[in-house]
Amino acid sequence: MALESLAELIPPTLAVLEEAAPAVAEGEGGPTPFFSPKGLIALVTLSALEIVLGIDNIVFIAIVTGKLPEHQRAKARSIGLLLAMGMRIALLFAIAWVLSLSEPLFSIGANEISIKDLILLLGGFFLIGKSVWEIRHLVTPHAGHAAGESKRGMSLSTAIVQILILDAVFSIDSVITAAGMTDNILIMITAVMISIGVMLAFAGPVSRFVERHPEVKVLALAFLILIGVLLLAEGWGEHLDRNYVYVAMGFALTVDLLQMRQVGVSKASAAGGATDAE
Repeated sequence: MALESLAELIPPTLAVLEEAAPAVAEGEGGPTPFFSPKGLIALVTLSALEIVLGIDNIVFIAIVTGKLPEHQRAKARSIGLLLAMGMRIALLFAIAWVLSLSEPLFSIGANEISIKDLILLLGGFFLIGKSVWEIRHLVTPHAGHAAGESKRGMSLSTAIVQILILDAVFSIDSVITAAGMTDNILIMITAVMISIGVMLAFAGPVSRFVERHPEVKVLALAFLILIGVLLLAEGWGEHLDRNYVYVAMGFALTVDLLQMRQVGVSKASAAGGATDAE
């Protein structure tokens, strides 16, 4: 039931962090000292925000690594996340270039499209396509074999590349968010390292939970489709509040967990009744 509690906490946590972000970002000249009240508040707020928004990554990693042999899953999660951390830190040092990605390149109608928008659009299409593909194989497990596809699972290198592709999309927003909340790059790097550490700690348990419960896997893929739609909307210049998605998915997860509980109780009662009859 820990996942249920986590799902319920996401929307209010995001709301608090969004209210705190502007206050943290206000500077009074010069970089904010790391060991100052403002610096520590920025570190805690940014770390919490990175962790909450990193839930998308954890779910995607659980889906991707589930196609690997058991002995390679932990390795794929660790390598993928550590490389992602290195990429985010590199982007933080190139913060001026990252911020320039928001400059418009061209216009389509009334919408101005930047490099950041293109990355979000491509990431959204990738996430939706990947999730729909996985759902198709879950509901029609022999469809791929009938079409002549290989029966072998995904390779370690392919899993790591897919993890990096998605994290590259989220890294752009992550770095821009960090730059808007503090002017101290050490605070930004520390927050990224904390969030990746939390993701490393929880990616394993979440992956095992998803593998044990196929019905949760379908729900997780549906969640990723919604995140993909959000990325497409943001890339097109339409900001949609993620709180609505998190509330909906939290409710769906709660119902799914209650249904799993009810099925377990029913099976236990049936087993007890069969024992009594004997």
